[in-house]
Amino acid sequence: MWEGRFKSQALLDEAAVLTCMAYVDLNPIRAKMADTPEQSEHTSIRLRIQAALKCEQPAKLLPFIGNECDNQPSGIAFGLKDYLELVDDTGRCIRDDKRGAISEKSTKLLTRLNIPHDNWLKLTTEFGRLFHGPVGTLQELSCYCEHWEKRRRHFATCCQYFQTA
Repeated sequence: MWEGRFKSQALLDEAAVLTCMAYVDLNPIRAKMADTPEQSEHTSIRLRIQAALKCEQPAKLLPFIGNECDNQPSGIAFGLKDYLELVDDTGRCIRDDKRGAISEKSTKLLTRLNIPHDNWLKLTTEFGRLFHGPVGTLQELSCYCEHWEKRRRHFATCCQYFQTA
């Protein structure tokens, strides 16, 4: 029944993780099954919001730990509040019935992760169509291919969306 619907893809860097998370968390918004992320059933963002309201961390999910630093605990290297704002900004841009734009604060997060602002909406609305293999920067894809002893870098053209220069 689920054959072909779900697949495993290597997310090679934090930009790829952020993009994929936002894409999945915004699926109910795009499908008009929910108006807001907190109303989106079966998403990690809803679990995170419900847990945050109780000052808790969902046990099933890796925590947001803020900015990168030496000897940091395992977790996602940006803040939950930043992620929630970015997803909310993005959701408002995606929906025709909502007014919105990517805020300056969200743009700073994208810049820190080397995700071009102009590519963000394309990445978060077309992730499933754009990527059919490993996801990340060209540099990370090269390392991935070297590690797996692949002679050719398939999917390299998709990496252009993570290039800032």
